[in-house]
Amino acid sequence: MAATTSDERTEPLLKEEVEYYENCPGCKVEQRKRTQKGYPVKEFVLLALLVLCNSLPISSLFPYLYFMVKDFHIAKPQDIGYYAGYIGSSFMFGRFLTSALWGMAADKYGRKPIMLIGVASVIVLNTIFGMSVNFWMAISTRFLLGSFNGLLGPVKAYSSEICRDEHQALGLSIVGTMWGIGLIIGPALGGFFAQPADKYPNIFSKDSLFGRFPYLLPCLCNTAIAVIVFVSTFWLPETLHKHHLEDDEEEDDDAEVGPRGKPVQEHVKEGANERQQTDKKSLFRNWPAMASIIIYCVFSLHDMAYSEIFSLWAVSPREYGGLDFTTSDVGVVLAITGCGLLIFQTLIFPPMANLFGAILVTRVGSVLTIPVLTMYPFIGMLSGVLLWLVTNCASLLKNILSATIVTGMFLLLNNCVPQHQRGAANGLAMTGMSLFKTIGPAVGGSLFAWSQTRQNASFLPGSHMIFFILNVIMVIVVLMTFEPFLPRSTDRHPSEDQKDSKSEQEEQRKEQEQRLSS
Repeated sequence: MAATTSDERTEPLLKEEVEYYENCPGCKVEQRKRTQKGYPVKEFVLLALLVLCNSLPISSLFPYLYFMVKDFHIAKPQDIGYYAGYIGSSFMFGRFLTSALWGMAADKYGRKPIMLIGVASVIVLNTIFGMSVNFWMAISTRFLLGSFNGLLGPVKAYSSEICRDEHQALGLSIVGTMWGIGLIIGPALGGFFAQPADKYPNIFSKDSLFGRFPYLLPCLCNTAIAVIVFVSTFWLPETLHKHHLEDDEEEDDDAEVGPRGKPVQEHVKEGANERQQTDKKSLFRNWPAMASIIIYCVFSLHDMAYSEIFSLWAVSPREYGGLDFTTSDVGVVLAITGCGLLIFQTLIFPPMANLFGAILVTRVGSVLTIPVLTMYPFIGMLSGVLLWLVTNCASLLKNILSATIVTGMFLLLNNCVPQHQRGAANGLAMTGMSLFKTIGPAVGGSLFAWSQTRQNASFLPGSHMIFFILNVIMVIVVLMTFEPFLPRSTDRHPSEDQKDSKSEQEEQRKEQEQRLSS
């Protein structure tokens, strides 16, 4: 790639061809995207593994969290739900405090360093959590894991930058799919591998490492995946643009003089900096982006509460309205759900989003979630093969709808902001989402514990009340997907983005022509 000269750089927007800077990693990615018409398969695969590694530790503890708290001997059986909620919330509270900072760091230093730090935190802190011997060790380790795990926002920005515009739906769908699959496979791993000395005594003895630390094995499974992902992440290209409009080595005397006696390059750079500062200040004034973030946060409260409630409800005894499943049974259900979700999000969601638009699929997914959750309390009345079949179908359908909503919100948010704001915007979304997901497990655990005490209530007894409250939150989400709260301007297709980009470039050309003529 040829280096740009001083004369060429004074009029970059007057040329029809896009100008690339030799040492800019973002320009290298953009140049490759112009020549590569197909999917960036390698980057998509590595991105999928990165998201999976990030999401597995979040929910893998849910199937055994009840038993972990019980082994700490700090709560009565009816109060275990409260303590389980505190541990589940500590991760999201840590991420709430740091997500915006990680997003801003990704906009300044690049997406890739933040991804590597996030994966490294999983390797170290998730392993320590599996060796927790008391409640405070468990809650503090989860808090630190959430604080250092800020890669989801940069990953969402990265997924829309690594591919061509027409492939963005698939890129963001992969993020949503693997995130959902991780939240499903995580509990499956936890259910299969927790307490291995009790489940597999022929392989693990009571005196072995896994007998002393019965919840270490599922954490080590997550760590093994994270080690592979950490090494693989080095092969991902950086997408953040790091070039400047002006070389530091250029002499001011050789530069063409522009308005106010300043060199043209300095004047153009100054204007670009002013526009960038204005863009950063206007992020909170960008109502389509803020509306997308608010909807995403409210749904995150629902989704996280559901994840905790489902595992607690499934393993609770029949007399308390549960299904009396073992942790292995919950793992099988969630593994089947993960396989179905992978097929749906990979093959069905991208063309559906391109055909109907992100707003419509998000709205329909939110509406359909309500009747699905309404039937959950009645599943406990079934038994045998019918119970197993209905539970798997309900879990699959609920998680498909959740993944549809989340991926639709990813698309809407990335449509609303330019590239240099995507890290900060997604970091802000992660901050808000983490706050609501901090509340989610605590609220879910508290609701579950409360429902155990009102099995004979006349109004919405037992688990009926739990799923009714989840549905109330979904009604709020549905209402927020309509105008005027969510403008239709957020629902743009790649072809419309290309037209807007060309119009913006044309306006910039005219603006610079006027500056040069003056």
